[in-house]
Amino acid sequence: MRILVVGGGGREHAIVWALKKSEKVKEVFCAPGNAGIAQLAECVPIAVSQFDELIRFAKDASVDLVFVGPDDPLADGIVDAFEAEGIQTYGPRKNAAEIEGSKIFMKNLLKKYNIPTAKYETFTDYESASAYLREQTAPIVIKADGLAAGKGVTVAATLEEAEQALREAMVDKVFGEAGNQIVIEEFLEGQEMSILAFVDGETVRAMVPAQDHKPIFDGDKGPNTGGMGTYTPLPHIDQAIIDESIANIIIPTAKAMVSEGRPFRGVLFAGLMITKDGPKTIEFNARMGDPETQVVLPRLQTDLLDIVIASLNGRLDQLDIRWSDEAAVCVVVASEGYPASYPKGRVITGLAEAEAQGALVFHAGTAEKEGQFVTNGGRVLGVVGRGRDIAEARARAYEAVSVIDFEGKQNRTDIAAKALR
Repeated sequence: MRILVVGGGGREHAIVWALKKSEKVKEVFCAPGNAGIAQLAECVPIAVSQFDELIRFAKDASVDLVFVGPDDPLADGIVDAFEAEGIQTYGPRKNAAEIEGSKIFMKNLLKKYNIPTAKYETFTDYESASAYLREQTAPIVIKADGLAAGKGVTVAATLEEAEQALREAMVDKVFGEAGNQIVIEEFLEGQEMSILAFVDGETVRAMVPAQDHKPIFDGDKGPNTGGMGTYTPLPHIDQAIIDESIANIIIPTAKAMVSEGRPFRGVLFAGLMITKDGPKTIEFNARMGDPETQVVLPRLQTDLLDIVIASLNGRLDQLDIRWSDEAAVCVVVASEGYPASYPKGRVITGLAEAEAQGALVFHAGTAEKEGQFVTNGGRVLGVVGRGRDIAEARARAYEAVSVIDFEGKQNRTDIAAKALR
């Protein structure tokens, strides 16, 4: 098969890497891709928002299947556009992708079907939101309704901080139209957990769980990012809690989407908090996580293409999906200044040495210049170590990170430390 992967980050590099392992795959294209992806696939310089150009390329290149990575094109209806042209596409249609595209839609869905989540109120004007906020206690969570590249959520330690986040979203429009409506939500305390699931209507096949590290600095300090590292499995979280999350949150949500006339097909990603009252939903995403994908897919033993084809043909419930027992730890290496403004074009060294040690190095924000890899984004690389347990995988990840260098390199040093305590 000839496959087009849409996207150009670390998640898409991992997806391309997994698909390339299939004997059924003849050729992989990636739009727009990055310098690392270009080592595995033919990258085509078409932006994820250029649906007409992507469709034209897919037809000209006789593409059999399209796999969509990022959230924005899914929310904008890329699957509907490809399907209208008769091209098989893996991912949710626009009306199902709204579970990520609108936090208000998602929260109202969970409330309607009694699916565990934090208490919340929604607002469309700043004055009403500010008045409500003054009656609350901190910590408290402020969320922009729409997509904001993973940065539209503020966990405010004080009401002053919450007020600032509210003003930035609704008055200063730092997230554009995504901040036209906001959610003010109670703060949930506990362990975070990410569970991604292959979903086809009411059929849910959960992947192995992972844990992300959102804040930029060690000890979960500083502003939120798209994710600074992940690991799997979660030895400190009881399997009964994982099973409860799937049974009480993910499966009911898939069924709720069917009931609403928005059947979900693709990867449904549940961001969960394990509270003293049990697992509760923080968010849902309509695609694979980044950097969760970078640790989950290396543990997948079943052919990823077989899973995608089974979903597209309505046979996901008949497929046996297998996972390895190994651990995987991903450390994100970022540019200085991230998650604010950052420089580009800095030469990256040590990639071959890291891979020679056995690490998987997934490129997120890289380009090639005069035969060298250079930085081209805030999150530059996802460096994955694998081992018999978290301790071994973590040691291998950081060993590989230590040999990679570029000016202004930054990374957290405590990824997966929670699992060892």
